[in-house]
Amino acid sequence: MSFNALKEKGMPLEKQLRNWHQIAGKPYNKTDVDCYTRTRQILMNGIEVEAWNFHHTLGRLCPDIEDSKLIAQVCRIEDEQQTTINWMAPADQSVLETTLGYEQVAVDLTAWLAQNEPDDYVKETFDFGLLEDFDHLYRYSQWAYMMEGIKPNEIVQGQTDVILGRPTQNHHNCNALRRRKHYDKQTASPQTKVNILTLVSGEQQTHNYYAEHGFTYGNHVLRETYSEIKDVEEEHVTMYESLIDPTESLFEKLLVHEFTEVCNYYTCVEDETNEKIKKIWEMFLDFELGHLKIASELFKKYEKRDPEEVIGENIVIPCRFKSQKEYVTKILTSEIDKRLGTNMDYTKINKLPEDWASYKVQSAQAELGSPTENTIRIAALHNTRDIVEADEALKSRQVALLEKGLEKEALAEDTVMPDELQEMIDDYEEIKDKKEKMTK
Repeated sequence: MSFNALKEKGMPLEKQLRNWHQIAGKPYNKTDVDCYTRTRQILMNGIEVEAWNFHHTLGRLCPDIEDSKLIAQVCRIEDEQQTTINWMAPADQSVLETTLGYEQVAVDLTAWLAQNEPDDYVKETFDFGLLEDFDHLYRYSQWAYMMEGIKPNEIVQGQTDVILGRPTQNHHNCNALRRRKHYDKQTASPQTKVNILTLVSGEQQTHNYYAEHGFTYGNHVLRETYSEIKDVEEEHVTMYESLIDPTESLFEKLLVHEFTEVCNYYTCVEDETNEKIKKIWEMFLDFELGHLKIASELFKKYEKRDPEEVIGENIVIPCRFKSQKEYVTKILTSEIDKRLGTNMDYTKINKLPEDWASYKVQSAQAELGSPTENTIRIAALHNTRDIVEADEALKSRQVALLEKGLEKEALAEDTVMPDELQEMIDDYEEIKDKKEKMTK
């Protein structure tokens, strides 16, 4: 791919200020937006939030006053870009509707990254997290239907399956176990660096969104569900960020941040189908190329090295949003019983030691039950069974998947067991058959 970001001019920083009408912009129409336009909007908002946070951290630690002033100016532009992107979401898109979009981002982004990750250990970590976000989409889908009458496919548009993954109550771990082995900055590919930072940005934003919006619903079990899943997103941020080499200097990290932004905007420009939004991606790509030039000069000044040693000569594609059903099903069926090992590795449920540190965490948090398990019980009261949108072959394996993926230790007292789920499904089918006979 012949696009060397370091050789592109980009827009000079002094030309990047815009007026309030341009900054706030107009939202998309939620009734006709393509689901992957929504996922790009969500992801890029997270990318910008991460960039803004990092620039402020760097500004606090930068030893040179003139350089810190330059970083401060970049901070402002990143903030304005984030406003434009975040404000694309319309006011009539509910928190739950947006939440389903967030989880579709997590599933399809992580699945893409896993398949395009050259480091086997990093790939395995992506696959591990994938099944947890997949289960979150399933849990939130119950609430979207019960609270607002929204069927999941109204948001994910049939591109992402909605069915249980690794049960959410089993995601809660001793956070020390979430720490992974980091890559070696000297040998890791630019693809790996961009992949990880892209996913960290997305997961961090998901955590923050749930923290800032989960309390807005009056239903207490739904509020607790947001709290429970937010806790898992915290673990995901811990897990993914630990893959980054901590010995990278601040200015090396700045270079990777700016390159990650360039790569993501470049991909958005290539893939966007909404012409109005595509123009915004084109403009922000130009902005970020300008920021990358600044980061490159600062890197050369402080590191006395060529930026190509860190980010290479070619653009990286972090994610092409498209349906990942086949890959997710493959990982779901083969790895639903995978768990965190005790030595920054992975193991299976039947090989967990009796003193596994996560059991203590799970027992404490599930003392009065698990909101995400209670969610399925409440959904059954509304609909006889849980809300599932997947092909029949995958649906038919739901009970077997739950049997394989559910830990038998430290379970919440309100856990939906496989035999109960089967009973719900059977009752649903019986009622469905009766209704069909009555209409004939």
